[in-house]
This record gives sequence, C-alpha cells and structure tokens, in this order.
Amino acid sequence: MSSILFKHAKQGCTLVMLLAASNIAGAQDTPRDGSVLPLPPAPFNGVITETFEGSKQDYPQPVAPPSGAPNVVLILIDDLGFGQPGTFGGPVPTPTMDALANEGLRYTRFHTTAICSPTRAALLTGRNHHQSGFGTITELSTGYPGYNSIWPRSTGTIAEILKDHGYSTAAFGKWHNTPDWETSPMGPFDHWPTGLGFEYWYGFQGGETSQWDPQLFRNTTPVEPELRPEDGYNLNVDLVDDAISWIDRQNSIAPDKPFFIYFAPGAVHAPLHVSKDWIEKFSGQFDQGWDAVREETIARQKKLGVVPENTELTPRPEEIEAWDSLSADAKRLYARHQEVFAGFVAQTDHEIGRLVEKVQAMPEADNTLIILIAGDNGPSAEGSVTGTLNNMMTQNGIPDTIEGQLPEIDEIGGPAHENHYPVGWAWAGSSPFQWMKRVPSHFGGTRNGMIVSWPAKISDGGGIRTQFHHVVDIAPTILEATGIPEPKVVNGTEQTPMAGVSMEYSFDDAKAPGTRHTQYFETGGHRALYHDGWVAASFHGAPWVLTGSVGFDNNTWELYNIDEDFSEAHDLAAENPEKLAELQALFDEEAKRFQVYPLDDRFAERATNPERPSVTRGRTSFTYAPGTVRVPEGSAAPVYQRSHRITAEIEVPEGGASGVLIANGGSAAGYTLYLEDGIPVYEFNFFGKERYRVAGKTPLAPGSHSLSMVYEQLPFEPMKEVTGGTATLLVDGNEIASGDIKKVAPARFSATETQDIGMDLGATVSRAYEDEAPFAFTGTIKQVTVELQ
Repeated sequence: MSSILFKHAKQGCTLVMLLAASNIAGAQDTPRDGSVLPLPPAPFNGVITETFEGSKQDYPQPVAPPSGAPNVVLILIDDLGFGQPGTFGGPVPTPTMDALANEGLRYTRFHTTAICSPTRAALLTGRNHHQSGFGTITELSTGYPGYNSIWPRSTGTIAEILKDHGYSTAAFGKWHNTPDWETSPMGPFDHWPTGLGFEYWYGFQGGETSQWDPQLFRNTTPVEPELRPEDGYNLNVDLVDDAISWIDRQNSIAPDKPFFIYFAPGAVHAPLHVSKDWIEKFSGQFDQGWDAVREETIARQKKLGVVPENTELTPRPEEIEAWDSLSADAKRLYARHQEVFAGFVAQTDHEIGRLVEKVQAMPEADNTLIILIAGDNGPSAEGSVTGTLNNMMTQNGIPDTIEGQLPEIDEIGGPAHENHYPVGWAWAGSSPFQWMKRVPSHFGGTRNGMIVSWPAKISDGGGIRTQFHHVVDIAPTILEATGIPEPKVVNGTEQTPMAGVSMEYSFDDAKAPGTRHTQYFETGGHRALYHDGWVAASFHGAPWVLTGSVGFDNNTWELYNIDEDFSEAHDLAAENPEKLAELQALFDEEAKRFQVYPLDDRFAERATNPERPSVTRGRTSFTYAPGTVRVPEGSAAPVYQRSHRITAEIEVPEGGASGVLIANGGSAAGYTLYLEDGIPVYEFNFFGKERYRVAGKTPLAPGSHSLSMVYEQLPFEPMKEVTGGTATLLVDGNEIASGDIKKVAPARFSATETQDIGMDLGATVSRAYEDEAPFAFTGTIKQVTVELQ
C-alpha cells in the first residue's frame, strides 16, 4: 500500500511540476512589448543547482517606465465654458492658466462631449463615450451598450496603462463614472477609481457636491472633513492640500518613479460655493448684463488671438431674455449670481495654482507634462432662466423665482444654499458660440479651451494651436509622450482600439495639418458630425427643459463650414444640401459604429428608469443597524411621494437623550427623525423653501421605546404635480402628534448627500441642529426600519 501511495504522490508531484513549467513557458511566450498588460514576468536568467552554493539569483525587478518618461498632470475643470476664463478672453482673470499658457500652448479648437460623465470616460479611455457605456450621465443610464454606465473592461484607462508601466497613479476630486447602484461604501468597487488604475483617490462620487460640506472618500473608505465650514473648510483647498501631500509622499519614498495625477475638482459645477472675499472682488463688474459681457468677451478673444478676427458673435436665442428687458430686481439678483460664479472661478484657478507651483518646484519640473482642460462641457444652464438658490430643486422640475431669491441675495454662495446662476450667464460664457452644456450639436456645448505645458519638449511658449481635436485624443497623446504603446490586452481582456489620435505632432508645428478628420457628437438627442472642416448639426431643445421628449421625426439639421465660420454663425444647409446629406449619412455610420443608437432625449423620465439595476427594487421593507451611515440615495429606501412608515427601536438612558435617529438628504432637501431634548421631531426640508415640522410635546421617559413616523401620501399625477401628505408620530403605538407635509421632493433630495442612521452627516437636513452637527444620538439605537406602502 505504501508503495502505491508513494507512486501516486510522485505522479502528483510530477503533474504539478509540469503545470508550473507550462505556466512559466506560457508567461515567457507572452510578449513584453506592452501589447499585453500587466507585463508578463521576465524570464529567469539565473542558475539553479541542487544547493545555493552553485546557484545564481535572478530577482524579478519592478516594472520600469521608459527612460525619460515625464510626470503627467491632467487637470479637468468642471462646467467651465470657452468664454469664461480670462486665458481664453473671458471676464474672470485666471493667472494660473495664463502662466501655463505662456510657457506652453493654447488649443482653441478642442472639444468635449457636452456633458460630464461622457467627457470623463472619453478622456480616460481614448474611446468615444458610447464605447464605454457613457452616452449620458450615470443617473440617466439605460439598458443599451452605449448607455448603461457600466465601464467595460475592453476600454482600459490611461491610468491602468501607466500603472502597469511603472507609474504611480492618483486621482483627486470628482468621480462621476460609477454606476449609481454601485456608489455605496459596500461597493462593488470595480468601477471606482481604485478599480480602474488609480492607486490612490481622494474625492467624491456623483455629479456635484458642496464645497462646504462634501461627502468624501479616501480610496473606498468614507471620510469626513476635519473642519466645519465655520472653521474655514473648503473643498477646493482640501483637494489641493491632499494632492500636495501625496506628491510629497511619492517623492519621499519613490523619487525616481514618475507619476500620473488626475485632478478633477467639483468646481465650477453647481452649487456655486465660494467665500465672500472672493465674491466681493467682482462686485459691480457684471451690472452691464449678459448681452454686453458677451460682446466684451469676443473683443478680448480677438485681441488675444484665440478666435479669428472675422469671427461673428452668434445671436441670443429667443428663449433667453434681453438684459435690458429685465426688471431692476432681476438685474440685481442676476448680477449677484454672476459675481458669485466669477469668484468661484477665480478661487478655483488660485487653488490649482498651488498644485502647479508644487509640481513646478520639483527637480524634474521641466519634464512634467501638464494638460489643463478648461471645462468638461460648456457652461451649465441647469440653474434655469431665473437662477436658483437650490440646484437640486430645479433638477426635480421645480422652478425658482426672483421674489423667492431676493431675500437671500447676500447669502448666495454660502453654506445655506445650493445656488446656480441663470441661463443668460451660461450663454454669455459660451461666447462666441451658440448654446451651452448638454447641447453637443453646437460648440457652446463642446468647445473648451485647453492648455498644454511641457517645458522640456515645447519651445513655442505662448503659442496657439488651431487643429481640430477632441477629448478622446488626450489618452493617445499621453501614450506618445511617455513612450508607452497602446495595449491590445489588459487584465486578460482584449481591448477596443482607441478612437483618439495623438496631438503631439502639433507641439512643435502650429501649421501642421490636423490629424482628426471626423468626429461625431451626441448626448440627449442633440447630434453633430464634424468632417474635414464641415459640421452638420441638429439641435434638440433648450437644455434647461428637463421633462418630456421633442421626438425624432422631422428634426432640423444645420450645416456650417467652420474653417471659414469659426463660431457657426452661418447655416449653409439650404445652399449646400448635398454636403449636408453626406454628413448626415456619415453621422449614421459613426453612430452605428460607436453604439450611439437608440437616441433618447428624455431627462427626468430616465432618472426613474425601472429597468436599471437597483439594490432597492422590489423591496418594501428596509432594516438598518445603528451606525449605518453614508448610504447613497440610490441605495436607500425610496420614500419619494409614497406612503411609508419609519420605526426606530431605541433605548433612552437616565437623564434623557437627543440626536438624529435617521436622516436622508441634506440642506438641499430631505427628511430627518430625531429627538430634541428628548422630544420626538420629524422634519421635512422641501428644497430649503419650506420646512415642515411635526413634534411631540413631552420628552421620552428613560427606557425602551418604539418611535414611529407614519406618512400618508395624497394622490398626485406623476411628473406633473408636486404634492405632499400627512405625518403622524407615534410612541409605543400611541399617537403624539400629526401635521401636514404640504410638499415633498418628487425624485431626489440631493446629488451626493446620503442616508445616515444615528447622525446626520454632511450638510444637515434641519437647521435646528446644524450648529451641533452631526447631532449624533446620545441614547442607544437597536434598529431603524423603513416600510414602504
């Protein structure tokens, strides 16, 4: 028997050795030319004998980047239009951008996708946004390959490629490319920055966050700012501080290792938050109004040479009122909104300047490639025609009013509001083009200024480049600059070839012929096709109208020769129908090639897509343990405009208790159930406009209690009216208070605020306890349940 066992053991050992040898041979057969990532291990070139005495070691060495590979800093500012920063002729001085442009190059025919998530996916992959599933923002995803917001492994990121070639990689700021149902602290984390090539990330999930009370992550762990707004906290400052600290660590530990930094602040996306000292720098500078500012901007643009001398200023859309037709109150309010925005831009430029100064103080500063893209799309019209104190309210389809904003005019920009400016200023900020963000049919939505600085390689400091390029061209440019090839396989997945082309050919030659001949544009049903100097464009409705569908029958198409007509001021469709037909057919080819179909122009309706994956769909009962915090709205019990019951099983200690039991949302909107000096209170914050409070009269006695809030929703017509209901408080089954909740949020409380058990993190739902935030419960919570009806 022992001989048989020995025989089988010997055979098993032989099999293991054969498999190991096979794996080694397989690894050795895999090329190490960068076509397959991660790079396979180098072959063992040592000597192995029976003992160490006759053997020779050959340690596998860490992957080394190509000799002389530069550091790379990629900066993407949010919601900044072509005509807003002073570097491209705008009314807001941007000295950091000026300095970078003066030592590098300004690109004046560079393009984005016209909206957030799509631009970022195209930027980081080098593929068109639909190829990566980002035909729209994550919150509006639909179940089609071009729109599902599920980043495919076949479109690996530039961060993955650089990391696998020996770079340190880090991201800071906004990340709007994780599916909405995957953004909770429980993951999965495959589509977070750390799952897509970034070894370190400090920032926030989603489209926007407060500059005063952001909800942040370090890698995949939720973290809270160490300071409160009243103590001087500011997100722009915090992000730069963290990036500088990361650079210091990297240089201290691995100074010979190049790094890739992706810095994407939430600025200057709404809410437009900045301190009053920055706002007051622009006091009175916009009293002349948006029509005049637009004219002043194009004059500066011509003087700087960022637009041709014969560029025409496109007319104001009829949907936007002339400044001179506005009332005195409207002018005063709207000018203040723009002063706040200008202060926000200036502060953002200043903080980016601190990051740039840190990079430029390094020994290898000259060999650092800095790419700064001044906007992921055009200026935002999401503030509606009047501007708003609450950006989330307008995104819920509820307009603001001049009368409602004026009493708060001096607080615009501060922590109390989620403010955004009127669409007239977005239009002015897109000078000299038509339209703005969410309109990819026209350059007001897609033309963004870009700056490239690389002292070691760019000698034409202050030069201007006019070659037509797109955000998909950034990743290929970085690859050429670093000497790293585009891989064919990443992490075992065959890669979709990059759609972009490198722009490095233009660094030394302003007159070099452009290498991008064709580019399609599409989001939200707006379409355009660029081909060799011509653009066909189909506008699809004002971008601040967030409900309904225009439809796709008999859409109008326009035609522009942009080599002669920089601003798309002259529609040549009637004069040249053959060229228009040619470009329309080419758009169809590109759309089929890049997963653009089916077209969909709905907005609010897509936000409540019942087919989208969800951790809450089908559930009517949710039980939360104490300490369950930072649950994203998309993963929390969906109580919007429906009857429900919240029950907290608690223990009140001797001496009583205070604090939050459950809160969802924040200062923008939301609800909270808490004890105030022992008295039960339910409060609903309707976008800061109205606050409904239902409270008992006596404190809870020490001991165990079951505290419930029962909400009964009144009938309503979905997507067409905002109603409310009644809220009743019960303690141990006995009613203690009841009251009307006249209006509730239809679809969303906040962009990044969360549901918290036992406290209210971030900007608080209630002002009653904001000075004691997060107002943690001082008793014991056994559990909190939410039951939907």
